[in-house]
Amino acid sequence: SIVNLLGPGMAPGAAFQEYQIMGYKVAIVGATGNVGREMLNVLADRKFPVRELVPLASRRSIGTEVSFGDRTLKCQDLENFDFKGTDICLMSAGSSVSKDWSPRIGAQGTVVIDNSSYWRYDQDVPLIVPEVNADAIAGYTKKNIIANPNCSTAQMVVALKPLHDAATIKRVVVSTYQSVSGAGKEAMDELWHQTKGKYVPGQEVESKKFPKQIAFNCIPQIDVFMEDGYTKEEWKMLVETKKILDPKIKLSATCVRVPVFVGHSESLNIEFAKPISPEEAREILRQAPGIQVIDKREPGGYITPVEAAGEYATFVSRIREDATVENGLAMWIVSDNLLKGAALNAVQIAEAMIERKFLRKAA
Repeated sequence: SIVNLLGPGMAPGAAFQEYQIMGYKVAIVGATGNVGREMLNVLADRKFPVRELVPLASRRSIGTEVSFGDRTLKCQDLENFDFKGTDICLMSAGSSVSKDWSPRIGAQGTVVIDNSSYWRYDQDVPLIVPEVNADAIAGYTKKNIIANPNCSTAQMVVALKPLHDAATIKRVVVSTYQSVSGAGKEAMDELWHQTKGKYVPGQEVESKKFPKQIAFNCIPQIDVFMEDGYTKEEWKMLVETKKILDPKIKLSATCVRVPVFVGHSESLNIEFAKPISPEEAREILRQAPGIQVIDKREPGGYITPVEAAGEYATFVSRIREDATVENGLAMWIVSDNLLKGAALNAVQIAEAMIERKFLRKAA
């Protein structure tokens, strides 16, 4: 059976029981990357009903071994793979690959769940965070493609959704503290090499992946700059929040890369239309799917990215009043960006499709 999409640690949903002895054929494009490997781990850990799993990669990675549960699989060539009979394709190979391949794969009857940014803003492609807008999955039939949101957006809207339902969010100001794993393996390697070197404050270090030194530093730029001075990462958070949660919400973001390997953190100031106290918000979030509240007003009574790494939950801490606006709250949100920000969310989408019987019956 599948672990229920409503949150970590919850019992499998009754709707999944008929699939216990069945399974689906699943392909993963980009299986050798950070997110692709996490997709394999999440599928195995959540006991997703897989009849056959095919890891796919570029030609240079043919034969590379990846782990799926207690099995070792060799990557096959995407270029030569026939998707006929494949039920689900988890796509994690970047925008250019997804642009070319997702429509071709979808045309063969395979549902593509894409982790790149390419399809997120297409009006015919649903952008899904299952705890927030699972019903919107129904729109996948137009192109047989479903988009995974940006990692920084995904964890934020999981926390915003129950609060929005309770008191209607008008405006969000968010500052992110994003780990280097969000920029891929080369970025993680760069932080490692700069950190382990004999660093002396003030000396120059070689930076290839980032515009400036990342070790012992913070870089207030993620993605390219746009004409209005915001970066594309900041623009993504605005547009995706409106598409997933509510087009009426106003949002301003400042996205910062920090010298952390895994785990994105966010500081939020939220303005509501209706009164909501920190105590009310804390209780609402405790009851919400996919969230764990760790909020003790004492030293260490909050979550940091080191503790969130490897965990499925989105953690919320430091819930307090923002007295600078009427009906304001401030809070701290942390999640594993490779999981809820990517691999976990993609698998949850597939689980939600099974629960809603959108996929053909497993054989």
